Formats: sequence, structure tokens, C-alpha cells
Amino acid sequence: MIRVTPQISIDDSEIEESFVRASGPGGQNVNKVSTAVQLRFDVRRSPSLPNDVAIRLMRLAGSRLTKDGVLVLTAQSHRSQADNRAEALARLVALVAEAAERPKRRLATRPTRASEARRREAKSHRGAVKSRRRPVSGD
Repeated sequence: MIRVTPQISIDDSEIEESFVRASGPGGQNVNKVSTAVQLRFDVRRSPSLPNDVAIRLMRLAGSRLTKDGVLVLTAQSHRSQADNRAEALARLVALVAEAAERPKRRLATRPTRASEARRREAKSHRGAVKSRRRPVSGD
């Protein structure tokens, strides 16, 4: 079990890992060793996540989410498979933790009387500047 928050923990069986060859520089090592990790986590069908957290996680995932609701994280910055695996898991935990936080509700507020007065003053000043640009009439 991977503990994300005190209320949320993800079972290891829900996470699928596959190892692929990393792209980029690395010399001979990059051509023969599969060090990059592709971590897959099915957000839609996960029994570990409450519905509201799953919805926020799908919104946060963006392009990393497939049409089937599977979150795909790729880690390939390290030379070792274990380090890339740990990084992918840490990124998954961070994403789920961020999705677990409920966004604060916005309280409707009204502008202050002084800010309204400043806005009206700025508008009249701007209108006066524009009116001075008009051609002078020949009266």
C-alpha cells in the first residue's frame, strides 16, 4: 500500500509498471538497457480514490490521461531503473495528493467605494484626453 494522505492509500496491484528504453543521450548504455519507466494507473476504475478526488485528478493529469481514464507517467531522467521507478511513484503520489486537496470556495465580494470612485475618475480622465484629440471646430 502506498500512503498518499491519511485517508487515501493506493494498492500496489493498481499500479502497472513497464520498462522501456530511454531516449536522449547516454551512449551505449541507452541502447542496451531499459531504464525508463512507464507507470500506468487507472484513475476511473480505482477503488482507492473517492469520486471527487478522481475527477480532480483527471482534470490535473491533462494530456497524461488516456481516453480510457488511465494515467500514464514516464520517468527517464536517471540512469538507473530503480531511481526512475521511485521518481515515477513520487510524481504519482504528488499528483494524487494535489487532487485530494479541496479547492477553496470563492467568496463573492464587492469593490470598495474608493476603488469605484478611482475607476470612475480614471474613465473621465481618459475620456477628457480623447476629447482633446478631436479636431478643433471652425466656429
